[in-house]
Amino acid sequence: MTNQITVKNRIDNFNKSITVSGDKSLSIRWVLFSSIAKGKSKAYNLLLSEDVLAAINAVKKLGAKVKFNKNYCTIIGNGPSGYKYRKNITINSENSGTLGRLIMGLLIDTPHKIKIIGDKSLSKRDFNRIAEPLKKFGADIKLTNKGLPLTIRGNESSLPINYLENKGSAQCKSSVIFAGLKTEGKTFIKAKKSRNHTELLCKYLKLPLKVNKKKNYDLIEVEKVKKIKPLNYKIPSDISSSAFFIVLTALSSNSKLLIKNVNINPSRIGIITILKKMGVNIQFKNKKNYKGELIADVSITSTKKLKAINCPPKLNSGAIDEFLTIFLVAAKASGVSYFKDIGELNQKESPRLKWGAKILNKMGIKTITTDNSIKIFGNPNLKINKKIVIKDYLKDHRVFMTSVIAASVFGGTWNIHDKDSIKTSFPTFLNIINDLKK
Repeated sequence: MTNQITVKNRIDNFNKSITVSGDKSLSIRWVLFSSIAKGKSKAYNLLLSEDVLAAINAVKKLGAKVKFNKNYCTIIGNGPSGYKYRKNITINSENSGTLGRLIMGLLIDTPHKIKIIGDKSLSKRDFNRIAEPLKKFGADIKLTNKGLPLTIRGNESSLPINYLENKGSAQCKSSVIFAGLKTEGKTFIKAKKSRNHTELLCKYLKLPLKVNKKKNYDLIEVEKVKKIKPLNYKIPSDISSSAFFIVLTALSSNSKLLIKNVNINPSRIGIITILKKMGVNIQFKNKKNYKGELIADVSITSTKKLKAINCPPKLNSGAIDEFLTIFLVAAKASGVSYFKDIGELNQKESPRLKWGAKILNKMGIKTITTDNSIKIFGNPNLKINKKIVIKDYLKDHRVFMTSVIAASVFGGTWNIHDKDSIKTSFPTFLNIINDLKK
Protein backbone atom coordinates (compact mmCIF):
# COMPACT_ATOMS: atom_id res chain seq x y z
CA MET A 1 0.00 0.00 0.00
CA THR A 2 1.33 3.44 -0.91
CA ASN A 3 2.69 5.62 1.89
CA GLN A 4 1.62 8.91 0.37
CA ILE A 5 -1.61 10.76 -0.27
CA THR A 6 -2.91 13.20 -2.83
CA VAL A 7 -5.08 16.06 -1.58
CA LYS A 8 -6.87 18.13 -4.20
CA ASN A 9 -10.21 19.06 -2.68
CA ARG A 10 -10.64 22.02 -0.36
CA ILE A 11 -12.80 21.61 2.73
CA ASP A 12 -15.48 24.27 3.19
CA ASN A 13 -18.75 24.85 5.00
CA PHE A 14 -18.70 22.49 7.95
CA ASN A 15 -20.36 22.82 11.34
CA LYS A 16 -19.27 19.91 13.51
CA SER A 17 -18.12 18.67 16.88
CA ILE A 18 -15.04 16.45 17.16
CA THR A 19 -12.83 14.79 19.75
CA VAL A 20 -9.11 14.51 19.06
CA SER A 21 -6.65 12.00 20.50
CA GLY A 22 -5.32 12.05 24.06
CA ASP A 23 -2.55 14.48 24.95
CA LYS A 24 0.86 13.05 23.94
CA SER A 25 2.87 14.89 26.59
CA LEU A 26 0.55 13.71 29.36
CA SER A 27 0.31 10.18 27.96
CA ILE A 28 4.09 9.71 28.02
CA ARG A 29 4.40 11.31 31.45
CA TRP A 30 1.63 9.05 32.80
CA VAL A 31 3.59 6.02 31.59
CA LEU A 32 6.81 7.22 33.21
CA PHE A 33 5.26 8.30 36.54
CA SER A 34 3.25 5.06 36.75
CA SER A 35 6.41 3.04 36.18
CA ILE A 36 7.96 4.46 39.39
CA ALA A 37 4.74 4.48 41.42
CA LYS A 38 4.02 1.67 43.85
CA GLY A 39 1.05 -0.39 42.67
CA LYS A 40 -1.52 -0.28 39.88
CA SER A 41 -2.15 2.89 37.83
CA LYS A 42 -4.91 3.24 35.22
CA ALA A 43 -5.17 5.58 32.23
CA TYR A 44 -8.28 6.19 30.15
CA ASN A 45 -8.07 7.82 26.70
CA LEU A 46 -4.34 7.06 26.57
CA LEU A 47 -2.91 8.08 23.21
CA LEU A 48 -1.97 4.85 21.44
CA SER A 49 0.59 6.39 19.12
CA GLU A 50 4.05 5.09 18.30
CA ASP A 51 5.68 7.55 20.73
CA VAL A 52 3.51 6.39 23.65
CA LEU A 53 3.89 2.71 22.74
CA ALA A 54 7.66 3.25 22.70
CA ALA A 55 7.40 4.60 26.26
CA ILE A 56 5.36 1.56 27.30
CA ASN A 57 7.92 -0.81 25.77
CA ALA A 58 10.68 1.07 27.59
CA VAL A 59 9.15 0.72 31.07
CA LYS A 60 8.36 -2.94 30.40
CA LYS A 61 12.07 -3.49 29.80
CA LEU A 62 12.69 -1.82 33.15
CA GLY A 63 10.42 -4.25 34.98
CA ALA A 64 7.00 -2.55 35.01
CA LYS A 65 4.00 -4.68 34.10
CA VAL A 66 1.60 -3.34 31.47
CA LYS A 67 -1.87 -4.56 30.53
CA PHE A 68 -4.27 -3.20 27.93
CA ASN A 69 -7.99 -3.50 28.57
CA LYS A 70 -10.83 -2.42 26.30
CA ASN A 71 -11.20 1.05 27.80
CA TYR A 72 -7.99 1.64 29.71
CA CYS A 73 -4.35 0.75 30.20
CA THR A 74 -2.85 -0.52 33.47
CA ILE A 75 0.74 -0.19 34.63
CA ILE A 76 1.98 -1.89 37.80
CA GLY A 77 5.11 -0.18 39.12
CA ASN A 78 7.53 -1.22 41.85
CA GLY A 79 8.21 2.20 43.38
CA PRO A 80 10.84 4.95 42.79
CA SER A 81 13.76 2.53 43.15
CA GLY A 82 11.93 -0.49 41.79
CA TYR A 83 13.26 -0.74 38.24
CA LYS A 84 14.69 -4.19 37.58
CA TYR A 85 17.81 -3.72 35.51
CA ARG A 86 19.58 -6.35 33.49
CA LYS A 87 22.91 -5.80 31.84
CA ASN A 88 23.12 -4.61 28.25
CA ILE A 89 19.48 -3.64 27.68
CA THR A 90 18.55 -1.25 24.86
CA ILE A 91 15.70 1.26 25.05
CA ASN A 92 14.34 2.36 21.67
CA SER A 93 12.88 5.88 21.87
CA GLU A 94 11.95 5.68 18.17
CA ASN A 95 10.81 9.22 17.22
CA SER A 96 10.11 10.52 20.74
CA GLY A 97 12.37 13.22 22.13
CA THR A 98 10.12 13.39 25.19
CA LEU A 99 10.71 9.74 25.98
CA GLY A 100 14.41 9.74 25.12
CA ARG A 101 15.24 12.75 27.27
CA LEU A 102 12.88 12.19 30.22
CA ILE A 103 13.79 8.57 30.74
CA MET A 104 17.45 9.52 31.06
CA GLY A 105 16.56 11.29 34.30
CA LEU A 106 14.87 8.14 35.60
CA LEU A 107 18.04 6.13 34.86
CA ILE A 108 20.20 8.35 37.08
CA ASP A 109 20.66 5.53 39.63
CA THR A 110 20.99 2.50 37.35
CA PRO A 111 23.91 0.23 38.29
CA HIS A 112 24.25 -1.11 34.74
CA LYS A 113 24.96 0.55 31.43
CA ILE A 114 21.84 1.08 29.30
CA LYS A 115 21.81 1.98 25.62
CA ILE A 116 19.26 4.44 24.21
CA ILE A 117 18.59 4.52 20.48
CA GLY A 118 16.09 6.24 18.19
CA ASP A 119 15.03 6.55 14.59
CA LYS A 120 16.93 8.56 11.96
CA SER A 121 15.20 11.82 12.89
CA LEU A 122 15.63 11.50 16.67
CA SER A 123 19.26 10.44 16.26
CA LYS A 124 20.03 13.84 14.71
CA ARG A 125 18.63 15.77 17.70
CA ASP A 126 20.70 17.27 20.51
CA PHE A 127 20.95 15.03 23.57
CA ASN A 128 24.01 16.78 24.96
CA ARG A 129 21.70 19.46 26.38
CA ILE A 130 20.38 16.90 28.88
CA ALA A 131 23.54 14.78 29.19
CA GLU A 132 25.48 17.74 30.64
CA PRO A 133 23.31 18.28 33.75
CA LEU A 134 22.85 14.53 34.30
CA LYS A 135 26.63 14.07 34.28
CA LYS A 136 26.79 16.55 37.16
CA PHE A 137 24.54 14.19 39.16
CA GLY A 138 27.25 11.57 38.64
CA ALA A 139 25.93 9.67 35.61
CA ASP A 140 28.34 8.29 33.04
CA ILE A 141 26.95 9.19 29.61
CA LYS A 142 28.55 8.63 26.22
CA LEU A 143 26.95 10.24 23.16
CA THR A 144 27.33 9.82 19.41
CA ASN A 145 27.99 13.28 17.94
CA LYS A 146 25.90 14.91 20.72
CA GLY A 147 23.00 12.58 19.91
CA LEU A 148 21.89 8.96 19.72
CA PRO A 149 22.85 6.21 20.13
CA LEU A 150 24.01 6.93 23.67
CA THR A 151 24.85 4.87 26.72
CA ILE A 152 24.04 5.85 30.28
CA ARG A 153 25.13 4.33 33.55
CA GLY A 154 23.87 5.99 36.68
CA ASN A 155 25.34 6.48 40.11
CA GLU A 156 23.63 4.87 43.10
CA SER A 157 25.05 7.71 45.20
CA SER A 158 24.09 10.54 42.86
CA LEU A 159 24.60 14.11 44.09
CA PRO A 160 22.05 16.96 43.83
CA ILE A 161 22.84 19.84 41.48
CA ASN A 162 22.02 23.44 40.65
CA TYR A 163 20.75 23.63 37.05
CA LEU A 164 20.04 26.57 34.76
CA GLU A 165 17.60 25.67 31.97
CA ASN A 166 17.66 28.67 29.62
CA LYS A 167 16.31 27.19 26.37
CA GLY A 168 12.68 26.85 27.44
CA SER A 169 12.89 23.06 27.07
CA ALA A 170 10.31 21.23 29.17
CA GLN A 171 12.04 17.97 28.25
CA CYS A 172 15.37 19.00 29.80
CA LYS A 173 13.67 20.48 32.86
CA SER A 174 11.54 17.37 33.37
CA SER A 175 14.51 15.03 33.03
CA VAL A 176 16.37 16.89 35.77
CA ILE A 177 13.22 16.83 37.95
CA PHE A 178 13.06 13.04 37.56
CA ALA A 179 16.75 12.76 38.44
CA GLY A 180 16.17 15.00 41.48
CA LEU A 181 13.36 12.72 42.67
CA LYS A 182 15.91 9.89 42.80
CA THR A 183 18.75 11.84 44.46
CA GLU A 184 19.40 12.52 48.16
CA GLY A 185 19.43 16.22 49.00
CA LYS A 186 17.91 19.23 47.23
CA THR A 187 18.24 19.84 43.51
CA PHE A 188 17.65 23.45 42.44
CA ILE A 189 16.46 24.37 38.94
CA LYS A 190 16.15 27.85 37.47
CA ALA A 191 14.09 27.26 34.34
CA LYS A 192 12.92 29.49 31.52
CA LYS A 193 9.13 29.30 31.22
CA SER A 194 7.99 26.13 29.41
CA ARG A 195 5.38 23.38 29.68
CA ASN A 196 4.71 22.46 33.30
CA HIS A 197 2.93 19.09 33.03
CA THR A 198 5.65 17.37 35.06
CA GLU A 199 5.39 19.90 37.89
CA LEU A 200 1.58 19.66 37.97
CA LEU A 201 1.69 15.87 38.18
CA CYS A 202 4.27 16.12 40.98
CA LYS A 203 1.94 18.48 42.82
CA TYR A 204 -1.08 16.21 42.36
CA LEU A 205 0.91 13.21 43.55
CA LYS A 206 2.20 15.28 46.52
CA LEU A 207 5.83 14.71 45.65
CA PRO A 208 8.64 16.76 47.26
CA LEU A 209 8.77 19.51 44.64
CA LYS A 210 8.27 23.25 45.13
CA VAL A 211 7.84 25.86 42.38
CA ASN A 212 8.40 29.58 42.93
CA LYS A 213 7.11 31.40 39.86
CA LYS A 214 8.91 34.54 38.73
CA LYS A 215 8.06 36.75 35.76
CA ASN A 216 10.38 35.14 33.19
CA TYR A 217 11.46 31.92 34.88
CA ASP A 218 10.57 29.39 37.57
CA LEU A 219 12.65 28.42 40.58
CA ILE A 220 12.14 24.71 41.25
CA GLU A 221 13.31 22.75 44.27
CA VAL A 222 13.11 18.95 44.25
CA GLU A 223 14.10 16.28 46.77
CA LYS A 224 14.28 12.50 46.79
CA VAL A 225 10.90 10.77 46.95
CA LYS A 226 10.35 7.67 49.06
CA LYS A 227 6.97 6.59 47.71
CA ILE A 228 4.68 7.52 44.80
CA LYS A 229 1.02 6.59 44.89
CA PRO A 230 -0.66 5.07 41.80
CA LEU A 231 -1.86 7.55 39.20
CA ASN A 232 -5.35 7.03 37.80
CA TYR A 233 -5.88 9.47 34.96
CA LYS A 234 -8.26 10.29 32.14
CA ILE A 235 -6.03 11.85 29.50
CA PRO A 236 -7.57 15.04 28.04
CA SER A 237 -7.38 15.80 24.32
CA ASP A 238 -4.16 17.25 22.93
CA ILE A 239 -4.02 21.00 22.17
CA SER A 240 -1.19 20.34 19.66
CA SER A 241 -3.39 17.90 17.74
CA SER A 242 -6.36 20.26 18.06
CA ALA A 243 -4.26 23.07 16.55
CA PHE A 244 -4.54 21.62 13.05
CA PHE A 245 -8.34 21.77 13.17
CA ILE A 246 -8.38 25.17 14.86
CA VAL A 247 -6.39 26.56 11.93
CA LEU A 248 -8.41 24.60 9.34
CA THR A 249 -11.62 26.12 10.69
CA ALA A 250 -10.22 29.64 10.96
CA LEU A 251 -9.08 29.56 7.33
CA SER A 252 -12.15 27.82 5.85
CA SER A 253 -15.32 29.55 4.65
CA ASN A 254 -18.52 29.68 6.72
CA SER A 255 -17.41 26.97 9.13
CA LYS A 256 -17.72 26.26 12.85
CA LEU A 257 -16.06 23.60 14.98
CA LEU A 258 -16.24 22.47 18.60
CA ILE A 259 -13.31 20.38 19.89
CA LYS A 260 -14.25 18.62 23.12
CA ASN A 261 -12.33 18.18 26.37
CA VAL A 262 -9.04 19.78 25.33
CA ASN A 263 -6.09 20.37 27.66
CA ILE A 264 -5.75 24.19 27.81
CA ASN A 265 -2.82 24.29 30.24
CA PRO A 266 -1.61 27.95 30.19
CA SER A 267 1.90 26.78 29.26
CA ARG A 268 0.49 25.12 26.10
CA ILE A 269 -1.93 27.68 24.63
CA GLY A 270 0.47 30.11 23.01
CA ILE A 271 -1.24 29.30 19.71
CA ILE A 272 -4.58 30.48 21.10
CA THR A 273 -3.10 33.80 22.26
CA ILE A 274 -1.28 34.31 18.95
CA LEU A 275 -4.30 33.46 16.76
CA LYS A 276 -6.60 35.73 18.80
CA LYS A 277 -4.15 38.59 18.22
CA MET A 278 -4.43 37.81 14.50
CA GLY A 279 -8.21 38.07 14.63
CA VAL A 280 -9.28 34.42 14.91
CA ASN A 281 -12.51 33.85 16.83
CA ILE A 282 -11.75 31.20 19.49
CA GLN A 283 -13.66 30.62 22.73
CA PHE A 284 -13.27 28.24 25.66
CA LYS A 285 -16.45 26.63 26.95
CA ASN A 286 -17.16 24.38 29.96
CA LYS A 287 -13.82 25.11 31.64
CA LYS A 288 -12.82 22.90 34.56
CA ASN A 289 -9.77 21.86 36.56
CA TYR A 290 -8.75 18.21 36.36
CA LYS A 291 -5.92 17.06 38.63
CA GLY A 292 -4.14 20.38 38.14
CA GLU A 293 -4.73 20.67 34.39
CA LEU A 294 -7.23 23.10 32.86
CA ILE A 295 -9.68 21.43 30.46
CA ALA A 296 -12.25 23.03 28.14
CA ASP A 297 -14.22 22.64 24.92
CA VAL A 298 -12.66 24.82 22.21
CA SER A 299 -15.02 26.65 19.83
CA ILE A 300 -13.74 28.13 16.54
CA THR A 301 -15.47 29.96 13.72
CA SER A 302 -14.21 31.02 10.28
CA THR A 303 -12.34 34.30 10.15
CA LYS A 304 -12.73 36.62 7.16
CA LYS A 305 -10.07 39.23 8.01
CA LEU A 306 -6.77 38.13 9.49
CA LYS A 307 -4.15 40.55 10.81
CA ALA A 308 -0.40 40.13 10.59
CA ILE A 309 1.47 39.82 13.89
CA ASN A 310 4.83 40.83 15.30
CA CYS A 311 4.83 37.85 17.63
CA PRO A 312 6.10 38.54 21.16
CA PRO A 313 8.92 36.03 21.91
CA LYS A 314 7.45 35.39 25.36
CA LEU A 315 4.70 33.39 23.58
CA ASN A 316 7.17 31.11 21.77
CA SER A 317 7.58 28.32 24.33
CA GLY A 318 3.81 27.93 24.68
CA ALA A 319 3.41 27.51 20.92
CA ILE A 320 6.62 25.70 19.99
CA ASP A 321 4.87 22.66 18.46
CA GLU A 322 2.21 24.73 16.67
CA PHE A 323 4.25 27.26 14.71
CA LEU A 324 3.92 25.44 11.39
CA THR A 325 0.15 25.85 11.54
CA ILE A 326 0.46 29.44 12.77
CA PHE A 327 2.57 30.16 9.68
CA LEU A 328 -0.40 29.09 7.52
CA VAL A 329 -2.55 31.74 9.22
CA ALA A 330 0.17 34.34 8.61
CA ALA A 331 0.16 33.30 4.94
CA LYS A 332 -3.44 34.52 4.62
CA ALA A 333 -3.11 37.55 6.90
CA SER A 334 -3.00 41.10 5.65
CA GLY A 335 0.55 42.43 6.07
CA VAL A 336 3.92 41.04 7.14
CA SER A 337 4.13 38.75 10.17
CA TYR A 338 7.39 38.43 12.08
CA PHE A 339 8.38 35.58 14.38
CA LYS A 340 11.78 35.80 16.12
CA ASP A 341 13.82 33.79 18.64
CA ILE A 342 12.35 30.55 17.26
CA GLY A 343 15.57 28.70 16.45
CA GLU A 344 14.40 25.96 18.84
CA LEU A 345 12.06 24.87 16.00
CA ASN A 346 15.09 23.45 14.23
CA GLN A 347 15.72 21.14 17.22
CA LYS A 348 12.49 19.24 16.56
CA GLU A 349 11.85 16.08 14.51
CA SER A 350 12.93 17.97 11.41
CA PRO A 351 14.41 21.47 11.04
CA ARG A 352 10.88 22.87 11.28
CA LEU A 353 11.70 26.53 10.77
CA LYS A 354 13.32 25.65 7.45
CA TRP A 355 10.40 23.39 6.53
CA GLY A 356 7.86 26.04 7.47
CA ALA A 357 9.52 28.46 5.04
CA LYS A 358 9.78 25.74 2.38
CA ILE A 359 6.05 24.93 2.54
CA LEU A 360 5.11 28.61 2.34
CA ASN A 361 7.47 29.20 -0.58
CA LYS A 362 5.94 26.24 -2.46
CA MET A 363 2.54 27.89 -1.87
CA GLY A 364 3.80 31.13 -3.45
CA ILE A 365 4.26 33.05 -0.19
CA LYS A 366 7.37 35.21 0.18
CA THR A 367 9.42 34.70 3.33
CA ILE A 368 12.67 36.06 4.75
CA THR A 369 14.29 33.60 7.13
CA THR A 370 17.34 33.42 9.36
CA ASP A 371 18.44 30.61 11.66
CA ASN A 372 16.26 32.15 14.36
CA SER A 373 13.42 34.09 12.69
CA ILE A 374 10.98 34.29 9.81
CA LYS A 375 9.08 37.12 8.11
CA ILE A 376 5.95 36.02 6.25
CA PHE A 377 4.41 38.28 3.60
CA GLY A 378 0.72 37.44 3.77
CA ASN A 379 -1.72 37.24 0.85
CA PRO A 380 -5.41 37.43 1.95
CA ASN A 381 -6.47 36.27 -1.53
CA LEU A 382 -4.18 33.26 -1.66
CA LYS A 383 -5.45 30.37 -3.78
CA ILE A 384 -3.28 27.61 -5.16
CA ASN A 385 -3.79 26.12 -8.64
CA LYS A 386 -0.62 24.08 -9.05
CA LYS A 387 0.92 20.78 -8.00
CA ILE A 388 2.97 20.71 -4.80
CA VAL A 389 5.09 17.78 -3.59
CA ILE A 390 6.11 17.38 0.06
CA LYS A 391 8.74 14.70 0.76
CA ASP A 392 12.12 14.03 2.38
CA TYR A 393 11.20 15.84 5.59
CA LEU A 394 12.56 13.20 8.03
CA LYS A 395 9.02 11.85 8.47
CA ASP A 396 8.10 14.76 10.78
CA HIS A 397 4.42 14.20 11.65
CA ARG A 398 3.73 17.92 12.00
CA VAL A 399 5.11 18.69 8.53
CA PHE A 400 2.76 16.06 7.09
CA MET A 401 -0.34 17.30 8.93
CA THR A 402 0.42 20.97 8.24
CA SER A 403 0.69 20.14 4.54
CA VAL A 404 -2.70 18.39 4.59
CA ILE A 405 -4.29 21.44 6.25
CA ALA A 406 -2.69 23.79 3.71
CA ALA A 407 -4.01 21.67 0.84
CA SER A 408 -7.46 21.52 2.41
CA VAL A 409 -7.62 25.30 2.80
CA PHE A 410 -5.78 26.82 -0.16
CA GLY A 411 -6.40 24.27 -2.91
CA GLY A 412 -4.02 22.92 -5.51
CA THR A 413 -2.96 19.30 -5.94
CA TRP A 414 -0.69 18.18 -3.13
CA ASN A 415 1.27 14.94 -3.20
CA ILE A 416 2.35 14.39 0.42
CA HIS A 417 4.70 11.52 1.23
CA ASP A 418 5.21 9.48 4.43
CA LYS A 419 1.64 9.50 5.72
CA ASP A 420 2.66 6.89 8.31
CA SER A 421 4.47 9.69 10.14
CA ILE A 422 1.19 10.56 11.89
CA LYS A 423 1.40 7.30 13.83
CA THR A 424 3.90 8.99 16.16
CA SER A 425 1.35 11.43 17.58
CA PHE A 426 -2.09 11.42 15.91
CA PRO A 427 -3.05 8.14 14.17
CA THR A 428 -6.69 9.22 13.64
CA PHE A 429 -5.83 12.56 11.97
CA LEU A 430 -6.87 11.56 8.45
CA ASN A 431 -10.07 9.96 9.75
CA ILE A 432 -11.16 13.31 11.17
CA ILE A 433 -10.16 15.11 7.98
CA ASN A 434 -12.31 12.71 5.95
CA ASP A 435 -15.22 13.16 8.38
CA LEU A 436 -15.12 16.94 7.88
CA LYS A 437 -15.45 16.41 4.12
CA LYS A 438 -18.77 14.58 4.50
